[in-house]
Formats: sequence, structure tokens, C-alpha cells
Amino acid sequence: MKASTFWFLVVGGTASVAHMVVFALAQAHMWPELANALGFVIAFGVSFAGHRLLSFKDAGTSVATSLRRFGITALAGFASNEIIFVALLRGLALPSLLALFIALVFAAGQTFVLSRFWAFRR
Repeated sequence: MKASTFWFLVVGGTASVAHMVVFALAQAHMWPELANALGFVIAFGVSFAGHRLLSFKDAGTSVATSLRRFGITALAGFASNEIIFVALLRGLALPSLLALFIALVFAAGQTFVLSRFWAFRR
């Protein structure tokens, strides 16, 4: 396994856990869709810092360019995440944490491809 793939999994896993913890704490106080968005905001910071410093440390882009591109990448991932989350939660009535987990796994694959080949292009 390449180092960048290893670190992508570690950073992505850490950001996903942060997302799920924030979601679990917040969902009792707001709609699940909003708790998901709050989790995304927290996870974004974890994810960008970790990917820039570890997963894609040899990026050929400036921090500002990577941040802008990763922001677009992350928002695209969140859009997919939220659509899948709502479909599973509201459409199939899955438990909220299970629906979020499935949505996060899907969005992670999309985020890796966009991060590797665009946001942190080498």
C-alpha cells in the first residue's frame, strides 16, 4: 500500500469519526440533516489539515489553491453524502447513524478521486 493511500485512509477515518461524533451529539438538538452538516464542517478542518500534511504532502499546489480546490471537492462529497443520507434516513427509514455511515463511505471514494487528481494534484 502506498503511503499516500495509507494516510488518506487514516485521515479520512479520523475525519469520519469526528463527523459521526459531532452528528451523534448534535442530532438530539436539531434535525438530522443539520446535524450532518455540522459534522461535515468539523470534519472538513480535520480532513484538510491531515490530507495536506500527510496524505498529499508532496502536493504541487499552494496551500491556498489546495484549500480552494479541496473546499469544492468536500462540498461535492457533502452533497452526495446528504442526498444519500436523506434517502436512507427518510426513504428507507434506516437508523440515523447507519444511514450516515453508509453515506460517508460513498462520499469518501468520491473525495479520494477528486483530491488525488485535482485538489492536491502532484
